[in-house]
Amino acid sequence: MSKPDPHSDIAADFDHVTDWVFDLDNTLYPPSARLFDQIEVRMTDFVMRSLGVDRARADHLRDHYWKLYGTTLAGLMHEHEVDPAPYLHEVHDISLDHLTRDDALRGHISSLPGRKIVYTNGSGPYAERVLEARGLSGVFDGIYGVEHADFHPKPDALAFDTVFAKAGITGARGAMFEDDPRNLRHPHALGMRTVHVAPAPAPEDHIRHHTGDLTEFLARIART
Repeated sequence: MSKPDPHSDIAADFDHVTDWVFDLDNTLYPPSARLFDQIEVRMTDFVMRSLGVDRARADHLRDHYWKLYGTTLAGLMHEHEVDPAPYLHEVHDISLDHLTRDDALRGHISSLPGRKIVYTNGSGPYAERVLEARGLSGVFDGIYGVEHADFHPKPDALAFDTVFAKAGITGARGAMFEDDPRNLRHPHALGMRTVHVAPAPAPEDHIRHHTGDLTEFLARIART
């Protein structure tokens, strides 16, 4: 007997889900907003000043630590004992002028049954600013930044376990929406439905669904 295709009826594949977890950057707003262009410049500036290196070296370390540790901050903390609070404030002090409200997205998220949270490797205050700019304030039951994971970053399993324990998220009844494929591996291991939100799919075994349009995907789940 052939194996059922989980993609044939997307709404049915989420019928059991009551815990909905959304990443923030490039997930709850489109990558075309290019907020990370601003954040990466500020990260590089911080690394230059903190470590006393030139821009080329700082830019290399920013990317190297992201690949090795999950975030640039994690690398700076692990290898240089950098205080996370000033870093998080500085790198997220950016313009949000490129963000627009998405009332359709707000409606679809609001209609999801159960608990909805935002979980980002950024900071909680930054997430609140982004949600306000997108017209999504008040939609979520909780907003969790890297500080709520004791500064352990996604994709570290400990980061997920720490935040999910605080938020009361149950893997078997959960779904995770995320633009970075690495950050869907542990949610998949916990039994969550995993949705990769990005312009191009990443055909990996731990990714159950892909969408280039979160608003449209949630409309399909809600059968609206």
